[in-house]
Amino acid sequence: MSDVQDTPWHGDTEGNSSTLSLEQVEDNEATRLVAHVADLRRKIEEANYHYYVQDKPTLTDAEYDQLMLELQHIEKEHPELQTPDSPTQRVGAGPVQDVAQHRHPVPMLSLANARSAEELLAWHKRAQNILPNAAFTYVCELKIDGLAMALTYEKGKLTIGASRGDGMVGEDWTPNVRTIRTIPQTLRGEHIPERVEVRGEIYMSTKSFERLNAEMSNDKLFANPRNAAAGSLRQKDARITAARRLDFFAYQLGYLDGISCATQWDALQLLREWGFAVNPHIQPAQSLDDVLDYCKKWEQERFNLPYEIDGVVIKINDFAQQQELGTVARDPRWAIAFKYPPTQVATRLLDIRVNIGRTGSVNPWALLEPINIRGVTVSRASLHNEGDIQRKDLRIGDWVLVQRAGEVIPQVVKPIEERRTGQEAIYYLPERCPVCDTPIIRDPDEAMAYCPNTNCPARILESLIHFVSKGALDIESIGEKMCQQLYHAGYVKSVADFYTLTREQLLALEGIKEKSADNMLKAIEASKQRPFYRLLFGLNIRHMGEKTAQLITAVFPDIDSLLAAKEEEITDIPGIGPEIGRSVHAWLQQEENRALIACLRQYGVNMREEQRSADGPLAGQSFLLTGRLSSMTRPLAEEAIKKLGGTIATGVSKSLNHLIVGEDAGSKLAKAQKAGVPVHDEQWLLDLFKEHGVTVGA
Repeated sequence: MSDVQDTPWHGDTEGNSSTLSLEQVEDNEATRLVAHVADLRRKIEEANYHYYVQDKPTLTDAEYDQLMLELQHIEKEHPELQTPDSPTQRVGAGPVQDVAQHRHPVPMLSLANARSAEELLAWHKRAQNILPNAAFTYVCELKIDGLAMALTYEKGKLTIGASRGDGMVGEDWTPNVRTIRTIPQTLRGEHIPERVEVRGEIYMSTKSFERLNAEMSNDKLFANPRNAAAGSLRQKDARITAARRLDFFAYQLGYLDGISCATQWDALQLLREWGFAVNPHIQPAQSLDDVLDYCKKWEQERFNLPYEIDGVVIKINDFAQQQELGTVARDPRWAIAFKYPPTQVATRLLDIRVNIGRTGSVNPWALLEPINIRGVTVSRASLHNEGDIQRKDLRIGDWVLVQRAGEVIPQVVKPIEERRTGQEAIYYLPERCPVCDTPIIRDPDEAMAYCPNTNCPARILESLIHFVSKGALDIESIGEKMCQQLYHAGYVKSVADFYTLTREQLLALEGIKEKSADNMLKAIEASKQRPFYRLLFGLNIRHMGEKTAQLITAVFPDIDSLLAAKEEEITDIPGIGPEIGRSVHAWLQQEENRALIACLRQYGVNMREEQRSADGPLAGQSFLLTGRLSSMTRPLAEEAIKKLGGTIATGVSKSLNHLIVGEDAGSKLAKAQKAGVPVHDEQWLLDLFKEHGVTVGA
């Protein structure tokens, strides 16, 4: 996980005189580009959800970074494609909903990454170009692989321990945080501020991780220390957290009231004075050569540490220089993470097998000769799809390189061709579903192959597991194992069957007592009131992600209007497109699916999106923000507009009421002027907020 930084400062981005307009691209290329951007955003948001909310990463850091870099590059080349909800404009996903929320007074932003000396030098050059007369010194810190935490102290007493969440709003885990022995309950020393926020990393040592996994049953093993730390903190019973032996390294001041601090190095000394554990290997650096030497040293020595790291964080030491440098997009200009390459190990690819997903996707995976990677035994790895296998030329019997850089499911990187003997077998995806024996279908325009049988037992079971998950109906106390029990007992064959379960049926299951049965029935009843978009997401419609469901229900706020919608009406929703539109419309037209909706309606499941109040001072007015704002982030500005009753548009049209223009506005400004849309600067928006008593800060 990237080291999390905080800064209220925003600055300019470098101009790009070679920026192309989308209108300059051929029509078919423009369509492809828009679809590709939508696909990148979908993948990044899905990865954000699994990483930040579920603590179950689905992408490696390298894969995630590559997706983000590609999206940033496209949006820089085509500013008109940038939208307020793009992952480049925000960090991460939302907090877990059954935990109290805490809004960070100063956002917890992430860091840009450098993976080579050249990229580190480029970062330094950018900073030097902004402050050409500055003489920089640095602080080098090991990048601990754990869970970022913000600790608030008032008059020296710990009052709040909040996780990062989406960077703006986190999760309040104060009772659990108090159990961590390396976090002081009361600050020590003489220079105690009135109020201070201390940021750092909660982590689990490799020794504690191994001890914990030795105590767990095989089906509950944690994949790595980072996941173990996150899972141990997120316990409803703080006594469990206390038994897990978590630790904390402080590395940053979020804000400070009552005393002053001039540099990052001084801040670290204050943290030590107050009683915090500060990593003993943090070092000041007088030059970039010193920084590079530090990075090289710890790339070799990291495996001797009693905890996991995945890189080094370099910060410009002087706070005044940090403020002048500010931030660009989601990253502070004054800090960067130097990422180490992931650990790779060679082993034998014994077999390639497939699982059937909830929408029928045929998902191949690698059966490996067991190997130990950084203290974890690995015997299987993801292969994504048939195209991935062919592209890498993986063959059964190959020696392969496997990497694991913090992800739950390791990745097969490539075959070691020089070790082939000629006995390796080329792999072909099965022609028939291995579960229900239905012929598998392949669409040449899609990466995945599918089992089309909606009654395939594997599809049904996966659809049940998805329906009860947090992103969908969030039926607490019913997880994967319980879904398996309910399905094999014959009690639940369809998602609608959850709402017909009886106490007697639940008590008949192995290991279920009266209290557990009652809790499950309460959770099932509570799920009926989930927002409509979550039901739509939970129905296992191909290509339907959580964000897609939100976009659709914003236009069709109830099930009846959606059922009556034409395919082109769904396709025309901004951010949807023809592939998703066709898939959603086709699913809604199938009689068995309409019957399912009718059953869910009969059982009282909510099928109407709650409408926003229209009585605010900006009710009936639409806004669109473009370019970079200097005094606030786009998400905060949009939230304030919505709070006052306004709506956020998805693009420029003649019906748009206000275009708010920041720096590097791109083509939206020209389009708005051509359409006669009123154009305002950032100060106009600030004055509007002030007029209505709303304070917004970055």
